[in-house]
Amino acid sequence: MADLYPSIAQCAVVATAFKVLLFPAYKSTDFEVHRNWLAITNSLPIQEWYFEKTSEWTLDYPPFFAYFEWFLSQFAKAMDPGMLRVYNLEYESWQTVYFQRASVITTELVLVYALNLFVQSAPPAFKRPSHAAALSILLSPGLLIIDHIHFQYNGFMYGLLILSLVLARDKSTRLASGLLFAALLCFKHIYLYLAPAYFVYLLRAYCLGHKSIFQVRFGNAVKLGTGIIAIFGAAFGPFAFWRQIPQLLSRLFPFARGLCHAYWAPNIWAIYSFTDRLLIFIAPRLNLPVNEEALTSVTRGLVGDTSFAVLPEVTARTTFALTLLFQIIPLIKLFSDPTWETFIGSVTLCGYASFLFGWHVHEKAILLVIIPFSLIALKDRRYLGAFRPLAVAGHVSLFPLLFTAAEFPIKTVYTIFWLVGFLLAFDRLAPASNKPRVFLLDRFSTLYIAVSIPLIVYCSLLHGIIWGSRLEFLPLMFMSSYSAVGVVGSWVGFLVVFFTS
Repeated sequence: MADLYPSIAQCAVVATAFKVLLFPAYKSTDFEVHRNWLAITNSLPIQEWYFEKTSEWTLDYPPFFAYFEWFLSQFAKAMDPGMLRVYNLEYESWQTVYFQRASVITTELVLVYALNLFVQSAPPAFKRPSHAAALSILLSPGLLIIDHIHFQYNGFMYGLLILSLVLARDKSTRLASGLLFAALLCFKHIYLYLAPAYFVYLLRAYCLGHKSIFQVRFGNAVKLGTGIIAIFGAAFGPFAFWRQIPQLLSRLFPFARGLCHAYWAPNIWAIYSFTDRLLIFIAPRLNLPVNEEALTSVTRGLVGDTSFAVLPEVTARTTFALTLLFQIIPLIKLFSDPTWETFIGSVTLCGYASFLFGWHVHEKAILLVIIPFSLIALKDRRYLGAFRPLAVAGHVSLFPLLFTAAEFPIKTVYTIFWLVGFLLAFDRLAPASNKPRVFLLDRFSTLYIAVSIPLIVYCSLLHGIIWGSRLEFLPLMFMSSYSAVGVVGSWVGFLVVFFTS
């Protein structure tokens, strides 16, 4: 790996220096969320963690993440004890800001280690493409925007996910892969969307025989099952003992929230909502009934029930059924072909299904698709063709998270440089496929990227100049809906590539 330059470690050092410069940057309410969780886990007994509600930002992550916050709080004491007081709402001394920002960078070392292992474990012919893919994740504008400006700990948790995916590559470490993923579920339950792919892969490649599915390897099944029970017991056992599981689950799965997040995630429901907005103007001419009470629902930006003016309402049960349906489709191939590449493809498609059809999806969840897809995007040029529109749409859709003027040049310039640099590098490194290219996908990718440039310029600059403070939701709607077209197009393209490879 001596010829792989720049190394992951070198890029990590440079990236860290840049991230330190962002310490004073804008931070979202998620910063106060995590400060409050530090205070809850440090100053209250564990039995009260999931009942405390002094702040509106109550603890709503699984127990391992709560333990993680408790661990961080032991170091926070030395920086500023004030941040650990539950009643110190909106507390943000410079020591608090620096500590929390530094904790994100420090815990991201897990991601650095996982990416290094990914490159080391790659076959010799794919070392250089794997190295490029690893650098694209390490320097991801998505992680920069969400973690180091907006504020979260995604780098740490996606590091655990990548490490688990890499461990699944080798027969000798598949048990560790499954157990690590089980632990990840106890950190953040959004990864449940990927669990079906893990279940099928570990069942077929670890618990059942290679030659016959009727040959059960009981020793492997017992080890995996016992390990998973032990991990979930460590996470949820104390709360089960105190009979707090219903309260904990009510925090983890708040189905009272509406179909769409405050800012529409670029998925099927963004297109559905946009179509509903258009039909409001056409409905009178077509004699279609219009629900007057719903006219402002999908543009209010509130967390609550979303109502549609013309189109039928969408229930949580419907979104669950669609998500499950489109996850089962790739799992059929994974069961019959349990290779590592098929597993990563299935994980990616499970991420797509949950993002496109899920209930109350956050725009930040697009990383659940981009990051696993990045690991196989350079398998050949057909895979890259499906990845390109996702890379553009997924990262651009995160722009509205940073709405302050000071961060505008950071998010736009950094993302543009990342897209140009890595997509050009990927284009040189991706080998030709032994299967015919998908003509429509190639043309869609080119056209989509070309149209996205003037759209970004309008939404980010021209709209404010033309309309001032009026029609504030319009650029958000355009950005989300157009990004949704890119994500859906990428998903359809990847489905074709996945099932014809």
